Amino acid sequence: MSTINKGDLVLVTDVNGYIASHVAFQFLEAGYRVRGTSRTKQKSDYLVELFEKKFGPGKFEVVEVHALFHSIRSKLQEIHDGAFDEAVKGVAGIAHVASVLTFSNKPDEVITPTVKGALNILTSASKEPGVKSFVYTSSSTAALLPQPNKEITVTKDTWNDETVRQVYESKNPDAFSVYGASKTEAEKAVWKVVKETNPPFQVSAVLPNWNTVAILDPNGAFSSSTASWINQAFTGSKDPLQYPPQYFIDVDDTARLHVIGIVDPAANGQRLFGFAEPFNWNDVFRLFREVKPDGEWEDLQCLGRDLSQAPNKAAEDLLRKHYGKGWTGLKESVKANVAAVKT
Repeated sequence: MSTINKGDLVLVTDVNGYIASHVAFQFLEAGYRVRGTSRTKQKSDYLVELFEKKFGPGKFEVVEVHALFHSIRSKLQEIHDGAFDEAVKGVAGIAHVASVLTFSNKPDEVITPTVKGALNILTSASKEPGVKSFVYTSSSTAALLPQPNKEITVTKDTWNDETVRQVYESKNPDAFSVYGASKTEAEKAVWKVVKETNPPFQVSAVLPNWNTVAILDPNGAFSSSTASWINQAFTGSKDPLQYPPQYFIDVDDTARLHVIGIVDPAANGQRLFGFAEPFNWNDVFRLFREVKPDGEWEDLQCLGRDLSQAPNKAAEDLLRKHYGKGWTGLKESVKANVAAVKT
């Protein structure tokens, strides 16, 4: 039994983004049609070409929605009520992937629009009688920030409230903490609405950790996405090495969890934790050396390990149920990530 039918239309917000483009790909590959939102259609031209070549005409379309800003180069835009009303017309499923990824350290520029965007699209979904399923792209940071060498047990009821408090109390908060606070507050707002209004469609959330694997945008290999950090480290940049040990997830697994969140009634009301396996940079360097034995990557000292325990079995079981395999391993994912990088 599936919540929606093959050939039904699924809305994917911010479809030209790293995760969202893979989400769209997985829905198309599974036999659904996709409507993607973008701030300008031109930003998604590469996807139109890619998807028409792969899946044929009439399966993918793009509509403009000026609702959220995505990259560090974007400017703040007011999110107006009803911004998604037209985009949701005729859809059976909604994957709300869009988020504020400017990495500003100003809470009002990140947390406020992220929450408002999530609430706006839920309101729009409630007006469209054909909507049967909604999945929200949350983040591991909605539960916790990486804390190396600290044993933490994460449950379905774990929230990163301490980071939210610190962000609002600090005069100069860390940008990544502000992002984590935005995902915490937005996901909590989604579940609050679900509890209070009991919408006529199922709702789930996907909480992915650090995503790897190639970026679909041919010009995005060194963008601001987490996949680009792997590429940057592979080509010698030290900038990504500031990020601490944590869990990773292959972005195709993240995208498949979105499909599952839409189509499987068992996902209703669930937080699907996308925590495949923990890693640190020395693990990545070891895989780099397998790809390029003459590369110069020196192991880092005192990195530690992410010792947190997350409830990721339910998500992996659903992957096995629908795709015949569990998590993609770090080795396969990292090697695929750097396969197209020219050095």
